[in-house]
Amino acid sequence: MSRLRITEIFYSLQGEARSVGWPTVFVRLTGCPLRCSYCDTTYAFQGGEWMELDEILAQVAGHDCRHVCVTGGEPLAQKACPELLTALCNAGYEVSLETSGALDISPVDARVSRVMDLKTPSSGECEKNDYANIGHLQQQDQVKFVIADRNDYEWSCAQLREHALPSRCEVLFSPVQGELEPRQLADWILADHLPVRMQVQMHKLLWGDVPGH
Repeated sequence: MSRLRITEIFYSLQGEARSVGWPTVFVRLTGCPLRCSYCDTTYAFQGGEWMELDEILAQVAGHDCRHVCVTGGEPLAQKACPELLTALCNAGYEVSLETSGALDISPVDARVSRVMDLKTPSSGECEKNDYANIGHLQQQDQVKFVIADRNDYEWSCAQLREHALPSRCEVLFSPVQGELEPRQLADWILADHLPVRMQVQMHKLLWGDVPGH
């Protein structure tokens, strides 16, 4: 039986991406090979508890919820993550995966909506992006850019053009909280007529930086 190291399993509202606002069970896996400057889940880098796959599925089922989000840390850093994702899909959930894009997404079950974060220059981890992942993206997937300043914005716009991202899947632009005013990012997007969806982190508007939300 496969095991995964789990930081937390909790029930909240999805604060980001296409399923924003939906009640969701979050399965946060422990560990991440990246150290982004704006990371808001550093508590998931270490610790956690080893759990059997059946135990994870039982805890998820206990919340009586249709949507499940597997996140981290970087969930794909654990070899059993694809097995967990497939098991959740087989159980009938609508499953999403939040991943940095630094690790190969091709083993992920095609039924999963992959939310892939391409790291911007301000993250300090831009060189870790695995651009081969772009070729694996499907229409149900999403690419996210977390933007701290104008340089990040210009870099993100260049990626849109170079990789024709809007023709592959939905593209999300999100401001770094406390670094870039959401209104400023909105103005840039409108001025350039970008085919992207702007998002803010709704869970932080509701609950701040409290873990477990």
